[in-house]
Amino acid sequence: MTTPASRDAACQICGHDRFIHDDVLWPDLVDAWGLNDEETAYTNVQQGTRCERCGANVRSQALARALLAFAAIEGTLEAAAQPGSPLDLRILEINEAGALTPWLSRLPGHTLARYPEVDITALPYPNGRFDLVVHSDTLEHVPDPHRALVECRRVLAPAGACVFTVPVILGRLTRNRTGLPPSYHGHAACREPDFQVHTEFGADMWRSVLEAGFRSCEIQGFRYPAGLALTAWR
Repeated sequence: MTTPASRDAACQICGHDRFIHDDVLWPDLVDAWGLNDEETAYTNVQQGTRCERCGANVRSQALARALLAFAAIEGTLEAAAQPGSPLDLRILEINEAGALTPWLSRLPGHTLARYPEVDITALPYPNGRFDLVVHSDTLEHVPDPHRALVECRRVLAPAGACVFTVPVILGRLTRNRTGLPPSYHGHAACREPDFQVHTEFGADMWRSVLEAGFRSCEIQGFRYPAGLALTAWR
């Protein structure tokens, strides 16, 4: 299915104005997550609605919008990801951040660290090494997300920020899945340890940012409530 996008919903990466959609959730995950029909619908949009041209889904759109806002850039990530632009910073990307990696990797200050090979709870970088830390839908797979955010803050320079996404269900509070049957993202048959969900984030996600020591938390939306990205200021 192809749908026209409004002016405000144009692709934040390439500027294209048409999106395609396929549902991505499966019944067992919906049941494990306890999603109602509305939550299922906007989570499917978050992950399954994507730009017809560049393929970036709604989660990536929100993340790109937050990155552009951090650097005070108007326009698209495609145009901004150029040496010498305000986005040309010391950037640590932890895991491939949705569809943003091809653009961020153009920047000379970009470093890609893949979790769990590089432990997000014990990053091998000195204090203040980066201006920007970026990750997308990673924290829910980390047994200790608080420690991960503390580490992201540690490696940031003053006035730096951590820009990230997690799946958020707005009508509930965050819960730890310890003691519950294992739940996995990815696909219906996935049982890989890296895809196991340890935390299901809710409307109080901002608390995790402040409890990790960041001074403030901002939220950028794209096709709310489907796409949300958080900017945690050092």
